[in-house]
Amino acid sequence: MCFPSTTADVAFAVTTANRFAIPFVARGSGTGLAGGATPLDGALVIVTTRMNQILEIDADARRAWVEPGVLNLDLTRAVSHLGLHYAPDPSSQQACTIGGNVGTNAGGPHCLAAGVTSAHVLAVEVVLPDGTVEILGGLAPDAPGLDLRGTFVGSEGTMGIATRVCVRLMPDPPEIRTMLADFTAIEDAAAAVSAIIAAGIVPAALEMMDAQATAAVEDFVHAGLPRDADAVLLVEVGGLHGGVTHDASAIDAICRDHGARTVRIAADATERALLWKARKSAFGAVARIAPDYYLHDAVVPRTKLVQVIRQVYEISARYELIAMNVFHAGDGNLHPLLVFDGRTPGIWERVHAAGDEILRACIDAGGVLSGEHGIGLEKRDAMPLFFSADDLDVQARLRDAFDPDGLANPDKILPRGSRCGELGAIPDGAWV
Repeated sequence: MCFPSTTADVAFAVTTANRFAIPFVARGSGTGLAGGATPLDGALVIVTTRMNQILEIDADARRAWVEPGVLNLDLTRAVSHLGLHYAPDPSSQQACTIGGNVGTNAGGPHCLAAGVTSAHVLAVEVVLPDGTVEILGGLAPDAPGLDLRGTFVGSEGTMGIATRVCVRLMPDPPEIRTMLADFTAIEDAAAAVSAIIAAGIVPAALEMMDAQATAAVEDFVHAGLPRDADAVLLVEVGGLHGGVTHDASAIDAICRDHGARTVRIAADATERALLWKARKSAFGAVARIAPDYYLHDAVVPRTKLVQVIRQVYEISARYELIAMNVFHAGDGNLHPLLVFDGRTPGIWERVHAAGDEILRACIDAGGVLSGEHGIGLEKRDAMPLFFSADDLDVQARLRDAFDPDGLANPDKILPRGSRCGELGAIPDGAWV
């Protein structure tokens, strides 16, 4: 394990790994949930947490150059006095790093309208797998050539290590309204989500919590959430006064038309912050129920939300597990939590089996494997559920173009047998 402080340090580490044919893995804060930064087979771990400087802020151009170890929330705090913010805001934003966000193409509650990490990265300085340093992308509005920046974002360290990132900064909206609607039936809440989008309104955020999650969060945060609701929606709109007033009024009417008991608007910034603290504390709040949880990440069509959530409940009950749902409802990005006590004999086998079934249910409903956590180790062998043999071969060839020696975070994302001619190498138990 090494802790570089500069791009030159990273390049030296990668070059040395190449000299001795040692695989290497980039690691930031270690908040990833798919095993993407887990070292395998004696890999060299290159930890970028010491590269934590905000190098340059250009308020006029609304961009900043940062090192990969900068914490997500620290970037927004650093530019808040300029009336700017960094839009992607994972629930782990107090701990996760920009480099890790780039690696998994992270999202967050406020990415429904603004877009995920790939929409906010202009350029990346990268130490490629052979140790050379290149800048992918650029600051021009329409850079010529292949979009190698877009290729790199979300590659989970398999195409090199980011050492500097130029990110786009967003202006703070002049007015924000944060709304909490509660429903006695989760079906009604899901129908309200679809109706809001169908009305042509794309809120800044549109989040849902089910009954179990709402009760646990309220016991933890005391934000005034209705503990007897079957589901709650947290909706936020921002912009000019006229547009915000129109959208908030329309969302209020849509929610009530779909069975909302109440629609509450945060009275001030303090109440708004408390509601968001409740949402972003959800994963920590589950410790009040059991000490461990397994969090999944898949995306399904909005019209299939209720169908899949009901399947999550059925699967978890069959395996004698507690299921909770906290997720980005606006884009169908589900985050089902299986809550359990890891000390129970045989529990891990049940948890993994239930997780596999949940992922299959999402795919069968027309969904995809991941919305923002990445593939890593967790979903590597599930890739054939969604991608054909030709798809996997193309992805493998692209990866080989960046890393012909296969040293950069090997055995992540793509299962063995992805390349044409390797089909016989698929391990026993792989999902095919």
